[in-house]
Amino acid sequence: MKKNVKSYGVRTDKSMQTWMQLSRAFYKISTKEIHYFAQNDLTLNQFKVLEVLYHRGNLNIGSITKLTMSTPGNITVVVRNLKRDGWIYTVKDENDKRSTLLSISPKGTEVIDRIFPTHSKNLTSNFKILNDEELNTLYILLRKLHKSQ
Repeated sequence: MKKNVKSYGVRTDKSMQTWMQLSRAFYKISTKEIHYFAQNDLTLNQFKVLEVLYHRGNLNIGSITKLTMSTPGNITVVVRNLKRDGWIYTVKDENDKRSTLLSISPKGTEVIDRIFPTHSKNLTSNFKILNDEELNTLYILLRKLHKSQ
């Protein structure tokens, strides 16, 4: 039973409720994935960097920061640790000799090759409650919300 619940208007109340549901769903799914990555000796941010280099190719640190939705300070630490462990390495940018790019190493590629198939199955499983049309609609609506900000 709700007590002393103040309304801020129908639209605002629904916006707040929607935000909470979105946050709860994200938390549940991300917690499962973080646990899966930890079982494979990776943090979420390490996985994100390896995955983006694996699927997009060599990138500078600014691009990686943007694509992984991280902060420069955090990515610097993650990159340093991935380089230390031999999962990524630095290469010269052919277009700008003053710049360097990060590249996934054969060891990093092996890690992603091994864990990505299960990761993709996990994500499919997380969304199995939605039929194809609902999943497509959710994607379209979230993309619309993202693009409007």
